[in-house]
Amino acid sequence: MTIRVAVQYQVIAEEEKIHMAHYRLTNPKAQIESYVYDVIRSAVPKIELDEVFTSKDEISTDISTALKAAMESFGYQILSTPVTDIDPDAQVKRAMNEINKMKRLRIAAEDEGEAAKIRVVKDAEAEASRTQIQAKADAEAKYLQGMGIARQRRAIISNLGESVNEFKDGVGVDAKAVMDLMIITQYFDMMKDIGAASKTNAVFMNHSPGALNDIADAVSKGFMSGLPVAPGFAQPMGR
Repeated sequence: MTIRVAVQYQVIAEEEKIHMAHYRLTNPKAQIESYVYDVIRSAVPKIELDEVFTSKDEISTDISTALKAAMESFGYQILSTPVTDIDPDAQVKRAMNEINKMKRLRIAAEDEGEAAKIRVVKDAEAEASRTQIQAKADAEAKYLQGMGIARQRRAIISNLGESVNEFKDGVGVDAKAVMDLMIITQYFDMMKDIGAASKTNAVFMNHSPGALNDIADAVSKGFMSGLPVAPGFAQPMGR
């Protein structure tokens, strides 16, 4: 690299020093330059490249100290030795720019990765919250649905009891026959509703006249198994 140093000096205003400055050195500028070169060549190689730019004051102090000690014996006073410019080689500049570029890209990649991690964590937390809310909503819906089904069954049982008694008194048919007829009627109404729906699956079942009794028994057993046990009624226990 090229380092430019501005050296400000003057002859010491003493008769002896003026005599020394005039007769002891024929070219003080060249002598000062040689001292500056020696100091820079011995000091700068000890410093890291990136630190050279932040060590200008230290380099200037080393030059000033060396020159003052050497040039005073020749009758010259060193006033100041500021480092005015530091110019690295073109290839060094490109290398430093590339290093800084890679450093910035690495920092940007780390920031991007951290942002992606935060997004993943936040998305997972949001999904967990949605799942929890959906689970609570499903549980509440099922609870309300169960309450509705229970009320529906109680209403059906009440209305069926009144209908069976009216039909039995008016026509003279026993209660079991009336219940079988009503269950079969409701079963076929349900099948009709399923067939009329837009999104259903086909189910093939035996609907011969002889199978109606089996269907009635199966529906009746399934319907009655869901009824609550009457108070004070003990079911027989099997051994």
